[in-house]
Amino acid sequence: MRHDFETWFDAYVPEDFPWTHTLEGDDDMPAHVKASLMGPSLTLPIAGGRLALGTWQGIYLCEHRDRGGPRSLLVTLNGE
Repeated sequence: MRHDFETWFDAYVPEDFPWTHTLEGDDDMPAHVKASLMGPSLTLPIAGGRLALGTWQGIYLCEHRDRGGPRSLLVTLNGE
């Protein structure tokens, strides 16, 4: 699945497209487009203190740069 996902993204958001924003490298603008397609946040169901994902569901943290910098995650839990 991971290979297919990466192959699709690379085919539809190629580095060799005639991007105008290239000051930070050939992978910079494609990384911006890929990140915007994925969105900045994720809402996950939790039941009984555990993730309530289906059999075929998973969580992927993707880095779209060839040599990405440090990243951080912010987790906010809202419960009743």
